[in-house]
Amino acid sequence: MLRKPQFTEKRVSMIHGIVLIALFACASFYIGEAQFLKDISFSPMIIGIILGMIYANSLRNNLPETWVPGIQFCSKKILRLGIILYGFRLTFQDIVNVGVAGIVIDAIVVTVTILGGIWIGRMLKMDRDTALLTSVGSGICGAAAVLGAESTIRTQPYKTAVAVATVVIFGTISMFLYPVAYRSGWLDLSPQTMGIYSGATLHEVAHAVGAGNAMGTEVSNVAIIVKMIRVMLLVPVLLILGVWVARRNARQGSASGEKGKVSIPWFAVGFLVVIAFNSLDLLPTAFVDAINYFDTFLLTMAMAALGAETSIDKFKKAGAKPFVLAFCLDIWLIGGGYIMAKYLAPLML
Repeated sequence: MLRKPQFTEKRVSMIHGIVLIALFACASFYIGEAQFLKDISFSPMIIGIILGMIYANSLRNNLPETWVPGIQFCSKKILRLGIILYGFRLTFQDIVNVGVAGIVIDAIVVTVTILGGIWIGRMLKMDRDTALLTSVGSGICGAAAVLGAESTIRTQPYKTAVAVATVVIFGTISMFLYPVAYRSGWLDLSPQTMGIYSGATLHEVAHAVGAGNAMGTEVSNVAIIVKMIRVMLLVPVLLILGVWVARRNARQGSASGEKGKVSIPWFAVGFLVVIAFNSLDLLPTAFVDAINYFDTFLLTMAMAALGAETSIDKFKKAGAKPFVLAFCLDIWLIGGGYIMAKYLAPLML
């Protein structure tokens, strides 16, 4: 007779935690179908972290602690798989299509935002990891970038949730502000330069899509491509973060004679490999769309799991400084991005 596989109690409890988070993700997709949430480009990922935080501040103490490993599995392993599959949204052809202007401005925005955010964080005497996560999220692609950086520096979940919250708030405000400013004539930009401006400075991919659609096809097409190039810059940023973490660990362990090892974020390399594969256009569009839908579900699970580790007390612990930092970075993105789109972009088009 064939023997049935024996699951340990620990594994069963872990599965309970994973199923719980999967249910949160399903609920996020269902809630995300509400029209008013679609109108403001509130993705299932954002809804997922909100549901996770509601759970953390209500039912968390009434459920078994043995479920926690399953929740942590979602916030770490499933998160990395989600980042890898995110590469199916991009191709290297996107870089060629947008030209030099979008690439150069993207590189400047990402570099200045991250380094400037770290500097402002020090001035505010903020927690170093929170400042870094907020800066990476503002500089690259919002929540997905925060998640990628979190997997590299391996910080506490509540810091990730705080960074995501700041990015979502100020990114959403900008998403509504840009179309109003463009339609009213406050921004003296052509559709192409407005697309570069939007893609290079709006936080989330969803923000770039939402704002671009509100300004017309000419703006939207350029904005999305420029935004996707910013997403690609996540790879070198994560590799640099891996080296930085190794050096930090080396300094902390120098007293005991330990050496800091460079931890290469392999999920970032996998992300780049997937982009390269997707650039070959070997898979049917419908199949790629299905992968992207599944990937959004995985990232929503990861966001819900991070939210489940974040209580109101931890937000209070973080204080107002992360929001001050995010506000400063948003002012830079709006003002500095406009100057580059207005005066630098035309020189390279």
